[in-house]
Amino acid sequence: MAKAVRFNTTGGPEVLYLKEVEVGEPGPGEVRVRHVAVGINYADTYFRNGTYAVPLPSGIGVEAAGVVVALGAGVDHLALGDRVTYTGFINTLGAYSTERVIAAAPLIKLPETISYEAAAAATMRGLTAAYLMRRIHAFREGDTILLHAAAGGVGLIVSQWARLLGLKVIGTVSTPAKAELALAHGCSHVINYSTENVAERVRALTDGAGVDVVYDSVGKNTFMASLDSLRKRGLLVCVGTASGPVPPFDPVLLAMKGSLFVTRPALADYIADPAEKAALAGELFDHIGSGRIKIEINQHYALEDAVHAHRDLETRKTTGSSIFVI
Repeated sequence: MAKAVRFNTTGGPEVLYLKEVEVGEPGPGEVRVRHVAVGINYADTYFRNGTYAVPLPSGIGVEAAGVVVALGAGVDHLALGDRVTYTGFINTLGAYSTERVIAAAPLIKLPETISYEAAAAATMRGLTAAYLMRRIHAFREGDTILLHAAAGGVGLIVSQWARLLGLKVIGTVSTPAKAELALAHGCSHVINYSTENVAERVRALTDGAGVDVVYDSVGKNTFMASLDSLRKRGLLVCVGTASGPVPPFDPVLLAMKGSLFVTRPALADYIADPAEKAALAGELFDHIGSGRIKIEINQHYALEDAVHAHRDLETRKTTGSSIFVI
């Protein structure tokens, strides 16, 4: 039988458990996929702890790569044996499993140049990096960005992509080891936010001007420092809340700090159009397949280690990407 990680109530990592499940046959518009590798994302903790509400009991995980082993009626863009990957939100929830039935629409055919492991580690993170780099701001060569969590899975991809575009990257990290990793993947400078004042260091590194764009996946603890690091009319891109949600603020604050812009994008809105999703995925896989962007998979777990994996995520013990190997 197949196995899947489930949770019956929201809470800490301990609410996760592994059980045997009946997969069944795919219905119209569906396929059955045998997973080879499953992505682990910080967003998974939001489902588990109730930040993202879902009916309970529930599966968990939104990203995986594997092989199509059964086709439902009406699925004509996939074939048995196709290598596929996927990511999404509610429509892909349940990826922490050995095999599952899923709607065919979110599935992306996987080029032979991309391993299952790399796909599971990089489909969500990579598509996130793709839209952040290619859709959020009209960058010019020489622009400077501030990238929080630069040694994380998304951060390592963004910094490499930014380097390809000729951008300067200032990354923030929490340890010297993470600083070395960020520098090796495209950051021009790193700031250890545990010991340094981020905004002051940014001003020093930019001759007082500030950066063009800040990518902030941390949230509450970094919001003000992010605003204070921007040049006049700069853009803050809020892409996560690892430290908690950004507190309410008066928009006049943005005027006082230099007519700043703030946006809170979501991946789902940038891959909803199949053509745009295909374009972003194609560019991403081309970079990975050619070696221009390297995917760092620094943590490997078994499905039965889901509790441990989530604890590592939330205590910031991980760098790069984490996956379950089936």
